Amino acid sequence: MLIQIRGKIPLTIYPTFWLFAALIGYLNSQSFIGTLVWLVIIFVSVLFHEFGHALTALVFKQHPRIELVALGGLTYHDGGGKLPFWKQFLIVFNGPLFGFILVVVATLLLQMPLFSQGLVGSILSLTRLVNLFWTLVNLLPVMPLDGGQLLRIILEKIFGVKGFRYAILSSLIVALLLSFFFFVTKGFLIGALFFLFAFQSYDMLRRMHHFSEEDQRGDLKEEISQVEMLLQQGKKKEAMQLCQEIRSQAHKGVIFELATQYLAFLQYEQGNTQEVYQLLSPLKADLAGEALCLLQGAAFEQKDFPLVAQLAGSCFQIRPTVETALLNAYAHAQLHQATAAIGWLQTARDEGLDNVKEILSNSLFDPVRNESLFKDFQMRI
Repeated sequence: MLIQIRGKIPLTIYPTFWLFAALIGYLNSQSFIGTLVWLVIIFVSVLFHEFGHALTALVFKQHPRIELVALGGLTYHDGGGKLPFWKQFLIVFNGPLFGFILVVVATLLLQMPLFSQGLVGSILSLTRLVNLFWTLVNLLPVMPLDGGQLLRIILEKIFGVKGFRYAILSSLIVALLLSFFFFVTKGFLIGALFFLFAFQSYDMLRRMHHFSEEDQRGDLKEEISQVEMLLQQGKKKEAMQLCQEIRSQAHKGVIFELATQYLAFLQYEQGNTQEVYQLLSPLKADLAGEALCLLQGAAFEQKDFPLVAQLAGSCFQIRPTVETALLNAYAHAQLHQATAAIGWLQTARDEGLDNVKEILSNSLFDPVRNESLFKDFQMRI
């Protein structure tokens, strides 16, 4: 069950948080009571850590919110504009610092006979161990851990956008080495976790050519979030205007591409396929999913058949329908590519096309109508 708590620092707890915390507890205790103890310790520790981030952000007049998810916690904050690097550093650093405070508190309480015995002593010892371990691990220079974020902030301060790339590359190398180490020493669970971090760093590095200085601007991040909110509310006219404003401020980068794609979908809903084509064709190498299919449809309307054919395979993988196969067949026919046109026609039949004879009479097939392959296919229908 999703738990949401409103307040100065809104808190959302996803069901997967409890599931993974319980799994960790059971693997370490092999008992019901032990699992419950671990569950409470993990919840308190993660929440205390995230409050270190959130309270610091609050001091800097930001608007933080906390989410507890499968593999831990996430703290988001916004407040208009990009924070100075030293404030970013403190917001990130104070998460591990709060975790270390729990270590110190547990250690001090264990010095007192009243708290060092029995179940209370065991819980305090486990709390100290968990927070010490997690604080040290979390300071490793690996994304998305706090240590990786701290390294990113430092390198961005020194090298600008290139510093972000350097941080991701460092994260990839360190995560791979740690993953290899833990697999060799039979720490398979944590080894798999660091392998996941390594893959995430690799994926980020692969997509870094999209990243620009504009993507670091807090005001643009807020505006693209506002676009998404407006779309959810059905306020498409306001969303379109805001997309145009974002594009006028950011001329490249991830935020620019997102605003462009949102604007293209809104233009498509109004039947403006020429605008869709003009918006998306410069981004064709970076598009994926429905945006790529949208570009293909717009390219067909604008009679850019080479582009339609170029996107044929990718779009059919995304949207394996009769309509996509026919679009591909028409484009290849217009390019005098009979073999490919017939191949896509056969694919359309396999996907359920029933009015094949009527489709074959379409004038778009005229460039290949006298080809022997086309005639043979027509005869087999």
